[in-house]
Amino acid sequence: MTSTPTAAHRAALGRGLRDVRAERGLTLRDLADLLQVSPATLSAIENGRTGVTTDRVERLAAVLDVTVDRLFGQTNDVAGVAPTLPITHSEQSHWRTFAPLLLDPALEGALLSFVDLGYHGAPMRTIAERATLSVPGLYHYYASKQEMLVALLDLTMSDLGARCEAARSEGTDPVQRFALVVECLALYHTHRRELGLVGASEMRSLEPEARERLTGLRRDVQHLVDADVEAAVAAGQFLTTQPHEAARAVVTMCTALAQWFRADGPEPAEHVARQYVDFALDLVRWVGRA
Repeated sequence: MTSTPTAAHRAALGRGLRDVRAERGLTLRDLADLLQVSPATLSAIENGRTGVTTDRVERLAAVLDVTVDRLFGQTNDVAGVAPTLPITHSEQSHWRTFAPLLLDPALEGALLSFVDLGYHGAPMRTIAERATLSVPGLYHYYASKQEMLVALLDLTMSDLGARCEAARSEGTDPVQRFALVVECLALYHTHRRELGLVGASEMRSLEPEARERLTGLRRDVQHLVDADVEAAVAAGQFLTTQPHEAARAVVTMCTALAQWFRADGPEPAEHVARQYVDFALDLVRWVGRA
């Protein structure tokens, strides 16, 4: 699930980011605060230990007032090769498209271990074995198990949020926007089932600062659905008398897909997603059903 170019790009971005940050006279914590990420996550990026979404690279460039190319620098190991970033949503991809998941070895091992054993039940030795690394080799990537969990959830929420925004932008009215976001949530929690499971079960395992920040990102996704349900109710298109509760039930229904969906099951993810759009429209009492 890894590749040499991907590792090279992570290293190039880390070097470029560290150099530009130094030029701007910013400490690691200064820049982390501006980006609303933890210093541990930013340190992992600067040291090339974790992947970064396209959206976050663009955010880094904007905050530092440089081009994306400047962040990657002019290094021999990536010259002439366009950046390839893991768990990305960009103009070259569509929110319904899910390329193979690319994680560094440590995160791959952590994800497998957290899904099978849970965060607290997964010792570093087991994570190292799943990553095909030694325990000292694992610490070369991340300083702690907590850093790995934060990195996984950061990548998950960044990707999910970007996909939901892209899906919603295709709608021309509240009902369409609602249906598209529901489809996106259902597709994400089937195609990215393992990440969905960790996100649903391990928020409680985060340290307070990271938990508060990532909870905020989850609320942002919920608020997309809230807004469209409320707008459709106001327009007389949804007849539910409890729009807030209905919107929360819809999101919970979609995220729960990660608990039971299997890629080798009888129905493909796309069919399940269409079913869930129908379920969601029934739940909010869409007048189009009449």
